[in-house]
Amino acid sequence: QVQLVESGGGLVQAGGSLRLSCTASAVTFAIDVMGWYRQAPGKQRELVATISSVGRTNYADSVKGRFTISGDSAKKTVSLQMNSLKPEDTAVYYCNAQRIRFPPFNIWGQGTQVTVSS
Repeated sequence: QVQLVESGGGLVQAGGSLRLSCTASAVTFAIDVMGWYRQAPGKQRELVATISSVGRTNYADSVKGRFTISGDSAKKTVSLQMNSLKPEDTAVYYCNAQRIRFPPFNIWGQGTQVTVSS
């Protein structure tokens, strides 16, 4: 069964750092884009950062300069290094894997909680 397994969430004080990791298992076809999204209470899920199979990255303006996404397309893994965390970064973070080519798919992880205290 295709799934994404996330790890690395937790509680940290403002200004601290956390690293999230995600591994795709049982994925037969190559993944085109992997990334992280987050959803805070009462808000819609939003993009945090993505990385393509050729290494192209994309970041939300709110995390540029603080978060760094990295990935290994062969190993089907993606990580998010989060520095200088702010209370407004508090959310459930979801790993995502997409294949745009045929056969397409869009897979989500179960989510990991990140809480930043002030």
